[in-house]
Amino acid sequence: MAARPVVVMKFGGTSVATVEGRGAIARRVTAALELDRAPLVVVSAMGRNGAPYATDTLLGIVEGLPGDDREHDLLASTGELISAVLIAHELRSAGINAHAYTGAEAGIGTDGVYGCATITDIYPEPMLAALGRGETPVIAGFQGMAPDGTLTTLGRGGSDTTACALGVALSAETVEIYTDVDGVMSADPRTCEAAEVLRVIRADELFQMARHGSRVVHTPAAELALGSGLAVRVRNTFSDHPGTLVADIGSYQPKALATAVTSVSGIARLRVALCAEEGTTEHMLAQARIYRAMADSGISLDMFTPAADTLVFTVTVSDLTAACDVLAGLGLTCEVLEGLAKVTLVGAGMHGVPGVMARLAEYLSTACVNVLQTADSHTTISVLIPDAQVETAVNALHGGFGLSASI
Repeated sequence: MAARPVVVMKFGGTSVATVEGRGAIARRVTAALELDRAPLVVVSAMGRNGAPYATDTLLGIVEGLPGDDREHDLLASTGELISAVLIAHELRSAGINAHAYTGAEAGIGTDGVYGCATITDIYPEPMLAALGRGETPVIAGFQGMAPDGTLTTLGRGGSDTTACALGVALSAETVEIYTDVDGVMSADPRTCEAAEVLRVIRADELFQMARHGSRVVHTPAAELALGSGLAVRVRNTFSDHPGTLVADIGSYQPKALATAVTSVSGIARLRVALCAEEGTTEHMLAQARIYRAMADSGISLDMFTPAADTLVFTVTVSDLTAACDVLAGLGLTCEVLEGLAKVTLVGAGMHGVPGVMARLAEYLSTACVNVLQTADSHTTISVLIPDAQVETAVNALHGGFGLSASI
């Protein structure tokens, strides 16, 4: 008899945290079994900060106490372990042959970086064996095993990445990411009341949305969907809404120029004096030294713009002190501007189309938004603006490009 198609079902913390949510999970898994699918469940920690077993709550237990990164990851991983055991019990109560597994037991190998590990290997044999026995595995997301055998976590939102990585390794028919919203939206509804659920989005658009501030799907998970052709759908645990289908780039061409608007706050801009003439070897070496020193310190730079005698770039506010220390160590001075945000227009349909930047500038100018800097790619245009103007900018672009009308 042919093996049943595998469906990876990932459930977020708000789905796991309540009796209603756990019942909905059991119904979702039961429905998959009735369709002759082989469900594999991935779970996040229960609830948000303040809930007893939420990751932030657990980490708060040792806040301010001496410890190390290994122990930090051990503690951070326990919320998902509790969820896995609880959901396995819930599924067995519903008559489903379910068993809980750690990330390591599920065959997930990482690079060993504590707090933000990258999945490097998936050993599918344990989960294939479990599915072959007719089990429904319930896997603790957000974690894996380093080469030295220690436990490492994948960064916030890492359970999405667990699900997508397992989906690729097991050649899953689909990965379904369940959350407490109906799908991927054209903007953050807290910022833009006109935001609506996208019926279809290309994998490259989802990846850019994740990179530029959308929190619905973890960025490495979106990258896996982009690089593998994996079929992904984002849905609401608590409703029958069809959600958002993440389509393969080759199978879906958007009809509209733009798909969504995202925003990220908490950004600072640094203007560094290079003390070298533009075009000279010294000028280029000065830039290279900055890039290398920042990279070696684990600081990510964005929106960098070389000029005649300066280099301008942005960092997150959380990295600002470290970035200034790096520059000081190189003997360089800088001007810092804080209180900024990045707003990004995302859309595969804008590639190669003239006039998109002109329209964006006109919409923001009409809304009196102060644009400090811009950056673009084939599928994005980003603007650096004062943080206080985020809501104005998002609504101006959402309305100007008719994102609600194009859905």
